[in-house]
Amino acid sequence: MKFTFLVILYFAFAPAILAQRTYSGNVLDATDKTYLEGVNVEILGSGSSDITNIRGYFSVKGNLGDTLKISFPGFIEQKIPLGEETFLMLQIQDRARLLPTFEVKSEPYAFRFKDGKLTLIDPDEEKATSNKGGISAGYLDSPNGGIAIAGVLSSLTKRARLEREYQKKQEWMRRRAGYYAVVESDTIRQNLMVKYQLQRSDWDRMIIRFNEGNAYHEFLDWSKERVYATLSEFIDRERRWIN
Repeated sequence: MKFTFLVILYFAFAPAILAQRTYSGNVLDATDKTYLEGVNVEILGSGSSDITNIRGYFSVKGNLGDTLKISFPGFIEQKIPLGEETFLMLQIQDRARLLPTFEVKSEPYAFRFKDGKLTLIDPDEEKATSNKGGISAGYLDSPNGGIAIAGVLSSLTKRARLEREYQKKQEWMRRRAGYYAVVESDTIRQNLMVKYQLQRSDWDRMIIRFNEGNAYHEFLDWSKERVYATLSEFIDRERRWIN
């Protein structure tokens, strides 16, 4: 009876277990494209989670159609449905960068609020030719007393800022189409792993070092063939150096 029960459990959960795959990749700051360490990455409802390392790398196990949640203090949380591609380059937006920039003048000092931070303005810095979108304030008994708002702030709204960032990201990803066609391809990954006798953990480390070594050009406008040839040469060189 016990054996029969175990068999039933096995056939009930085997498809889900076999369908599981490893999703890995890097998390970057959407604005300056730098790696983010300490980002929490989890598969909702599965219990699989990871914290990105100094290179923004993570690795979790999930199934096709699961939801990947990315969260980091001060950044906009993201939820992404998982598809066929298992290597992901993800970007999250700093909330502070969505705040408007303005200046506060209160004689004899002046301050600037930018990216969520209030800083003292150097009195010797070059003055802007326009006061568009600025805010100035002074003492009540000052000739410049009261509060004045100049310019239209609509261009600094969250919606407009997000739209510009989205367009930049789309263009950046379009120019890296050749890179994604190679790195995100399960077929190419499997072929190279067999050819160079790599484990999955070896592959993940290779890709991170490959990205780091080519960070200055980010594979922009590279063809799929060029990326593949460069990656193959890199893996072959790395293996011969290690051995």
